[in-house]
Amino acid sequence: MSRVGLNPVNIPDGVSLGLSGNKLTAKGKLGELSLKFVDEIEPSIVGDQLVVKIVNDTLNSRKLWGTFRSLAGNLVKGVHEGFTRVLDINGVGYRAAIQGQSLVLQLGYSHEINFLIPMGLTIDCPTQTEIRITGADKQLVGSVAAKIRSFRPPEKFKGKGVKYREELIVRKEGKKK
Repeated sequence: MSRVGLNPVNIPDGVSLGLSGNKLTAKGKLGELSLKFVDEIEPSIVGDQLVVKIVNDTLNSRKLWGTFRSLAGNLVKGVHEGFTRVLDINGVGYRAAIQGQSLVLQLGYSHEINFLIPMGLTIDCPTQTEIRITGADKQLVGSVAAKIRSFRPPEKFKGKGVKYREELIVRKEGKKK
């Protein structure tokens, strides 16, 4: 029995859900997102809650039950509040800036890295060493943050590189004489 799948998704004010067959569409102040459920999972709207149920009690449907409930919850939260990931840049001469529709990163290479900002996301640089990624789609926000981090992941001796704000880098001791 899925503990996550048993919990209904509360629909906040300002969010409208549409259900046509197995396709769920959510509209809110931050945009519109949709999710297609598999045939083994059945979504239904009861009052101001979204309830996700399994059609047949099989092993595969029980595996997917909690997953699709979480995806539906992220869909509703995304169009209502949105998701944010914050990246910090550590290192001498490492910096980021927004130029038009691209993020320009200087991360110690011989060239600048120009990263095109995908549609549906907002990337902001309040300081030269901070990148704030905001959007309605949790998967897109996370994958873009991981892509930016992959340009220069933090190294374990000096801590230089791009890291998540909440990430803890365990530093290693250098050589001893």
